Amino acid sequence: MLQRPSINTRRLAAWGIVLSAGFVSAGLSPALALDPTGDWAVEEGVAHVRVAECNGSMWGAVAWEKRPGGLDKNNPDVSKRTRPTLGIVLLMDMKKKAKADEWNGKVYDAKDSGKLYSASIKPKSTDELEIEGCLVWPLCGSQTWTRVGPPIPSSPTNSLAKGAPATPAKPGLIARITGTAPKAAPGAPAPGQPATSAQTATTVPASGAPKAAPVAAPKAPAPQRTAAAAPGQTADIGDICLLPEIAKAAQNPAAK
Repeated sequence: MLQRPSINTRRLAAWGIVLSAGFVSAGLSPALALDPTGDWAVEEGVAHVRVAECNGSMWGAVAWEKRPGGLDKNNPDVSKRTRPTLGIVLLMDMKKKAKADEWNGKVYDAKDSGKLYSASIKPKSTDELEIEGCLVWPLCGSQTWTRVGPPIPSSPTNSLAKGAPATPAKPGLIARITGTAPKAAPGAPAPGQPATSAQTATTVPASGAPKAAPVAAPKAPAPQRTAAAAPGQTADIGDICLLPEIAKAAQNPAAK
């Protein structure tokens, strides 16, 4: 009588762990990367920091203050000590670490020292963001921030920073090349050509004729926004990629 070969379940379980680790290390894990963008409450709850991707890096700026009217009084540059802390850039040019949900760059300590420190941000979960700053390793400190706003979509300024044309191509260009563009009406000027006086005259409505209704301009893309400001707060700072300090760094990487 033939005997069924025994199966070592422990050995199969061990192989399963090895294979799972292999898939993860190969980047085949179905888990999605955690998103650090959005509005985050600092540990003390005195401010919210808005994190967004601007020109391939993560940046963060103060988007809300518990006590409005704060000033950058600890800045080593005396000329900047009267600037408001609302909208001030705290997280600077943070680059993603390869094969990890971690971004490394600089953090500005506006609260205590007014100095820049090397820093990293790492999402601990969808609702928690760990930030660590180091003067000189191992002299480091860390905080865990709590999400108070949803992830932020990519800023419209990112496409411009990546070299997109400032002026869009003329509509119908491809159609004219392929011969599928509709023909112009008799007497109308050719595309790209100025109208003659006779052609202009034909476009002027006769006296007493009703005028055509004006065409509404297309709406601009919605900016990064959160809920309305609380009493005593100024208006929402909007898209932080448009803040002068961040926009300048995006246009001139050598100035970072």
